[in-house]
Amino acid sequence: MIDLPVSVVIVSRGRPRSLARTLTGISQLQYWNFEVVVVADPEGIKSAQNLPFADGLKLVPFDEPNISAARNLGLRHAAGEIVAYIDDDAVPEPLWLRHLVAPAARSDVAAMGGYVRGRNGISFQWKAASLDAFGMPHPLSLDPQQATVMTPPKGRAIKTEGTNMAFRRDVLIDLGGFDPAFHYFLDETDLNMRLAKAGYATAIVPMAEVHHGYAENRMRTAGRVPTDLFDIGASWAVFQRKHVAQVDRVPQWRTLRAEQRQRLLKLLQTGQLEPRNIRFLMKRLDQGYIAGQARKAAATNLPKHAAAPFHRFPSIPRRAEMIVSRLIRAAEDRKRALEHVASGHIVTFFVLSPTMMFHHLEFQDDGMWLQKGGLFGKVNRTDPLFTILTRRKKEQLEKMRVASQRGFEPEIGEKLT
Repeated sequence: MIDLPVSVVIVSRGRPRSLARTLTGISQLQYWNFEVVVVADPEGIKSAQNLPFADGLKLVPFDEPNISAARNLGLRHAAGEIVAYIDDDAVPEPLWLRHLVAPAARSDVAAMGGYVRGRNGISFQWKAASLDAFGMPHPLSLDPQQATVMTPPKGRAIKTEGTNMAFRRDVLIDLGGFDPAFHYFLDETDLNMRLAKAGYATAIVPMAEVHHGYAENRMRTAGRVPTDLFDIGASWAVFQRKHVAQVDRVPQWRTLRAEQRQRLLKLLQTGQLEPRNIRFLMKRLDQGYIAGQARKAAATNLPKHAAAPFHRFPSIPRRAEMIVSRLIRAAEDRKRALEHVASGHIVTFFVLSPTMMFHHLEFQDDGMWLQKGGLFGKVNRTDPLFTILTRRKKEQLEKMRVASQRGFEPEIGEKLT
């Protein structure tokens, strides 16, 4: 299959450093035919302009708190046949695009979604789910080694996660893109429902992975503690108006409201919120719900042709390598690892301690994957608590675990038992 031209769209506001990290990860993508569209506030634009590959980016200024409008603006400037979206607090694995867009070889596939790993870089934050008629997700059990194409039954949809999703550009244009009435939250859920109603198939691609950090924004702290629930309430009101029967709206809202309150009470118990915070947040939730009921739909008027020609990102073939280190020599080995990054390699710097510490993986600002943990400690959280392994075997197992995402190739004569 000829690699389809892809536009990768990143929307950013208030996160210049995180955006730079996301773009650094995107610069290592092993897919030759893609462009990068950055829709950002002034600080984000400045951050992108300071990157060494800034000339390879399409930079689009936008400074309004409306993720749907920002994503539509990115769509206007996207010239690829496929438009992929990733958040500014996420980093893709190097083979992300290669896996994510592969199902588009089938003409009936209009949308694609991948898996999302959470803050520890190991556990999954999001896998696969369907949506019921009320927009609520229900987990799906899929083959983790291959894409699954699904056309949902009437009244249901297939969920794509906003930080790891792609669509055919012409289909997205025909559907009117993202609804700007969803300023924050449920924007992709609404799109999923509309895709399903139009009869389009969605592919869920487990091997297409991104790492998502949940950075601070105007709605939550870095610890995921909510600071305002207005837009949550407003988006649910808009969603109900579009997709939920009138008779079911009040009962559903009671359930949703109770769930939000329960979430806040748990944060109260852990000391992350005070009683006055709960009163304020619930008031804002209710105010948002009332405002959302009156929020008018805005016309998108999306053009069939992009605002600018396809601007291919200057990606280069890179070799994946792993540098294994001990705590006592980590500083010295880190310098060597960074030299390899500068030479154009995809580097995983693996620091092993003689302990049972659980493993943590993170993409660094300097372009290196850093994994730390004990030689006898868990990687996957379902692993045994204690496993006796040699350093060489631990390295081999880790290369195999992420080979399809990061691009490790089997070593000659390598055999694991």
